[in-house]
Amino acid sequence: MLQVALADDDVGAALLLSWRTICRVLAARLGWPEPETVVRRHPGGAQCFLSAPLDALLTATEVNEAGWMAAELVAGGHADPDVRDLVARVRVHAQHDSRPALVALHRAAAEHAVTFTFDDESASLGAGVGSQTYPLTSLPAPASVDWATVHDIPVALVTGSNGKTTTTRLLAAMLTAAGHVTGLTSTDGVWCAGTAVATGDYAGPAGARLVLRDRRVTAAVLETARGGMLRRGLATGRAAVAVVTRVSADHMGEYGVHNLRALGEAKLLVSRALVPGGRLVLNAEDVTLVTMASALDAPITWFALDSASPVIATHRARHGEACLLRDGELWAISDAGDVSLGPVARMPFTLGGAARHNIANAAAAAAAALAMHVPVDAIRATLARFGSTPDDNPGRLSQLEYRGARVVVDFAHNPDGWHALSDALSSLPAVRRLVVAGQAGDRDDQALAELAEAVWSERPDIIILKEMPKYLRGRESGAITARLIDALLALGVAPSAIRRTDSELAAVRLALAESRPGDLVVLTVHEDYAGVMRLLRESGAGLLTTET
Repeated sequence: MLQVALADDDVGAALLLSWRTICRVLAARLGWPEPETVVRRHPGGAQCFLSAPLDALLTATEVNEAGWMAAELVAGGHADPDVRDLVARVRVHAQHDSRPALVALHRAAAEHAVTFTFDDESASLGAGVGSQTYPLTSLPAPASVDWATVHDIPVALVTGSNGKTTTTRLLAAMLTAAGHVTGLTSTDGVWCAGTAVATGDYAGPAGARLVLRDRRVTAAVLETARGGMLRRGLATGRAAVAVVTRVSADHMGEYGVHNLRALGEAKLLVSRALVPGGRLVLNAEDVTLVTMASALDAPITWFALDSASPVIATHRARHGEACLLRDGELWAISDAGDVSLGPVARMPFTLGGAARHNIANAAAAAAAALAMHVPVDAIRATLARFGSTPDDNPGRLSQLEYRGARVVVDFAHNPDGWHALSDALSSLPAVRRLVVAGQAGDRDDQALAELAEAVWSERPDIIILKEMPKYLRGRESGAITARLIDALLALGVAPSAIRRTDSELAAVRLALAESRPGDLVVLTVHEDYAGVMRLLRESGAGLLTTET
């Protein structure tokens, strides 16, 4: 991928046309198949994508840059570039990158319809219990592979602006209840067979490979973040189901994504990984997804909280499948008949039905589980117990008690997340409401203003703003908090209601110190969930179940 500055005029269009032409000429001279060239325009520039053979991805970056520099010469009225010289230069890279054994194994995997993954050290055939992994230095010839022992496992990809971690955990729990040895990746880590394999943000290809190469695993759920897809591509090209929970404005301006449609296109990349017969699970109440769905080839299961959803009504008239909320129960709808998955008020992680965003997550996970042939009884049983202890879904509506105050720990990190959290907690009684909030530096000032508005929407009595040194992402220390303070003051928040701290742990300590019996203390935690929970325990806070 090449990121270029570009004026939105005829010169810009001519540059892009020249770039495409020169890249195709170079690819042909290198003996590559006809490359795919994709341009994503955005204000002030463009992203230029060029496909390439498996063992020529680094060479492709050279071809991409050489093509652009040559295009600039042509657009500037200079003599046409010497293609022979360009080819000679990029051919040196191609010869260095060439891995014929890797390409042969990849081709054979496609012929046998099994997963193929590779990194800098090894390559794998199949997935989970059906996988075989080899060092790149000693790859087998395709004819020597015992293909009878190589096979895939059911794999789900889960993405979306909000709700993907909860949906991932819930779907993994349903698969486990059905008897699978489940592997999952998320922004919190990697788990296989109930054991933590790695901690940290692994919602990308590296985490996926850990799961897909674990020979204990019989089914996998891979949280798939937008950034990982745009930087490194999809972790696998063979998924049984792909879920998009919702598309909302977040991370705008990154990797050429400047509007909801471009963000929707990025999220819907997961649909490209579906095997024949694979199913796409989409939110029927998300306008972006509904608008873009007509261009998708895969069969869709829609989910919604509105039983009268016109999208689902039209879909059902065409014999499509759906999962929705109706008369207080979650229902799976298909031509085989309507099946109740249980009353949502009895699902612990919905807070008696108040956490509507979690009902939506339940619908998405249930739809995906049905697509992966999980028995209905296993889905019902999981929904009836998931969230009964904080360990089921750490960092998402985790509840504690501290000296008579109720403390809620959550990962809400954008306006939609904050509104969903506020809606879920609005029915809880509280003498006062205290909130801890913060944001990463990769959001622009408008996004920070929108976050401030969301934080203030429930009119908390005290707002504690935290610095997040790990997530400054190009901003000066203190700049994010200062911008949030300005936005809050502009909304009419009294200066006396605002506090600021220099770290997440300091913000939690201050919130506990300021709390009184009967208060509701909302801690949004992003940097160090484990550290925050340790601090809460050491301070005397006790865990509550979500049924309390």
